[in-house]
Amino acid sequence: MDFYSAIQYVLFVVIVTALVKPLGGYMERVFSRQRTTVDRFCLPVERLIYRISFVDPNVEMTGKEYATCFVLFGFAGTLLLYAILRLQQFLPWFFPEYHTTPLSADLALNTAISFSTTSTWQAYAGENTMTYFSQMVGLCAQNFLAGAAGLAVGVAFIRGLARQLSDTLGNFWVDLTRSLLWILLPGAVIGGLLLVWQGVPMNFRHYSVITTVERTQQVIPQGPVAALEIIKNLGTNGGGFFNANGAHPYENPTSLANFLEMLAIVLLPAAFTNTFGRMVGQPRQGWLLYSVMLLLFVCGLIFVHHFEQQGIRQAGNVNFRHSRLQSGPNMEGKEVRFGIGGSTLTAVVTSNTATGSNNSMDDSYTSLGGMVLLVNMLLGEIVFGGLGTGLYSMVMAAAVAVFLAGLMVGRTPEYLGKKIGPAQNKMIMLYALAAPLVVLPLTAIAVSTKVGLAGLTINGGPHGFSEILFAYTSCFANNGQSFAGLSANTPFYNLTTVLAMMVGRFGLAIPALAFADLFGRQRSTPTSSGTLPTDSLVFGVLLTTCLIVMVALSYLPALALGPVLERLLFAR
Repeated sequence: MDFYSAIQYVLFVVIVTALVKPLGGYMERVFSRQRTTVDRFCLPVERLIYRISFVDPNVEMTGKEYATCFVLFGFAGTLLLYAILRLQQFLPWFFPEYHTTPLSADLALNTAISFSTTSTWQAYAGENTMTYFSQMVGLCAQNFLAGAAGLAVGVAFIRGLARQLSDTLGNFWVDLTRSLLWILLPGAVIGGLLLVWQGVPMNFRHYSVITTVERTQQVIPQGPVAALEIIKNLGTNGGGFFNANGAHPYENPTSLANFLEMLAIVLLPAAFTNTFGRMVGQPRQGWLLYSVMLLLFVCGLIFVHHFEQQGIRQAGNVNFRHSRLQSGPNMEGKEVRFGIGGSTLTAVVTSNTATGSNNSMDDSYTSLGGMVLLVNMLLGEIVFGGLGTGLYSMVMAAAVAVFLAGLMVGRTPEYLGKKIGPAQNKMIMLYALAAPLVVLPLTAIAVSTKVGLAGLTINGGPHGFSEILFAYTSCFANNGQSFAGLSANTPFYNLTTVLAMMVGRFGLAIPALAFADLFGRQRSTPTSSGTLPTDSLVFGVLLTTCLIVMVALSYLPALALGPVLERLLFAR
């Protein structure tokens, strides 16, 4: 590993770790309605919103009511965005000479659901398809709202684990409003200004047409890029303003901008583990979850960097040494501005979270490097993950580990002093089985039908299989990345990926809220000599092992058919 990449990775981990406690404490004060430094600006706006919407902030909801509001809010956002996309040619800033990609009904539906679920799966080129109005009022607004809704669900989940003998989890509308006003909006303003400072455009100018030195005409898109760019990362969304996403110099002009954008993705989900520890009254629990996340994250960094720096050894007499004259061996699909290090950091950060942004082509990674990105998503948003979703994904995985440990010693499993009984186990199993029961059948249908195989316009065989598996995994993980060799803008993929997105969003949030609701109705029992300590190093090892085994048992045959098989066949 070269010195610059090592310094970049270490600095990233140090900054994130240093900010976990202050940011986690701030979010705990926000959702506990304690005093914060931005109250003078946010409280009047909050009261106005409640007055207009007739929301009583003192009325709390049961788990079923909270989940219903969450689903209905997502449904309303989808309908509004769908209407904007279908009518964009009649709305402001429509340039018919440049917006040449038609938004068919199935593509508009796919895009609307993808942004309202934070998947931001994009089967279109932004600069040729979306107007400034659609980008700002439609997509950017959903980046804020969907991200805040996920954070609200995460807070409600924590309350259920923290409370005793309570049948409520808070008020969805209050948590949503506070997520927007106290967390996402201030973060977006600060981050947006930093990106503008680095050269990211923020304007509403008409597209520019210039004559190049070769005397050919080139269209240079403009637009409010900075506003969308910061919230796509801060809200763990990932949808790019341009088709090239984070590889476009307008979205990501410098290495510092790339570094700042990666911090924006990780900081809030990482700090939310500290919020969890504070709200349940056991800070060590939060640090344990963060440590497991960090361990898996660092392993991913090391593995991907190694595979990409190693390159393809079968490529002949190629100089694989890193030097001042070259960034490394496998630079296909990577920006020279970022090299192996900046590309690896982005790929690992975005595949671990619900942010499908990228500054390099995942499809061009080595077979084992691409497999790491795929496994990161198959783990289920547990390494930082999305806003709120990452935390409850990790806790649900911890519940599985506790259950297995209880079986081995013959005790009723306990977590945070509360029993995991039959009702809780049903929610855990629904959560754990949702991914393989959606991803694998959809992949099987795609690879066994003509309409599914028609999307493989470039690659077939094992790599084509990987492209399809990667697509459905990404959509279920509400991530949005893709192996771009798959042509996904067809009615078949637009509709089947929608199913994966919706189950990945609502099919996981509802069992998580039900689990928290059941936990909140219990009374905590005191620890005894037979209680498994869930804030210890031993439990951290057990949790990490359990996560790896769950992925292996669910997906190992599929993984072997894709990137591993491709590596073996190519080596021959």
